[in-house]
Amino acid sequence: AKGIEIESGKKGGWAVFKAASANYRVWMLFITYGACFGIELFVHNVAAMYYVDRFGLDLKAAGIAAGSFGLLALVARALGGMASDRVARIKGLDARTLLRFVLMLGEGLGLLWFSGTETATMAVIAMLAFGLCTHMACGATYALVPFIDRKSLGGVAGIIGAGGNVGAVAAGFVMKGVGDIQQTFFWLGSFVVVSALCAIAVRFSAEHKSREEALYQQALLQRRRETAGAGALE
Repeated sequence: AKGIEIESGKKGGWAVFKAASANYRVWMLFITYGACFGIELFVHNVAAMYYVDRFGLDLKAAGIAAGSFGLLALVARALGGMASDRVARIKGLDARTLLRFVLMLGEGLGLLWFSGTETATMAVIAMLAFGLCTHMACGATYALVPFIDRKSLGGVAGIIGAGGNVGAVAAGFVMKGVGDIQQTFFWLGSFVVVSALCAIAVRFSAEHKSREEALYQQALLQRRRETAGAGALE
């Protein structure tokens, strides 16, 4: 009996992966997550060197400038998720995809701005601007993931998460092919703007939205009850 359970679990896992792979929304999110988390990883690797080579900063100043991008993640990822929840309460599930589209567009335009800056000060400002959108887009992505396919959630999350690593590797190949970090940022910004179309392409049927909205409202009601119960006990 134990052997049968193990085998059944294996088949179930493969079935979950196949179901996730067959969902076009998963691959749209795979691309857009590569264009936000992948870009984040790439920037972490090259930002300090970029500030040294292009603007002549010393290593300490360049490290502080580059580090400010990473520090944004402490709040911006959560902010993206919370913003996704907030707009969903007002406009429903489609609002989550619209928010991701806006964030991806902001990231891409910010990257284009960053690639064309002439001073270190403006570069830092541009980096913080597109960095905010980048980190928020990452958070907004995983605020949407549970609503794609609840029965295949593990496969959905795994494939989308892999998109971030693929995006970082692809960005590295772009830099190798272009041979210049500034031009690489320009091309990456252009790609992110185009990839924003994949974000808005994630659509849901009326039945799917109705079902997910009911589950979401049920979860909110349960949380209110638990909060009220905890307050009464105090």
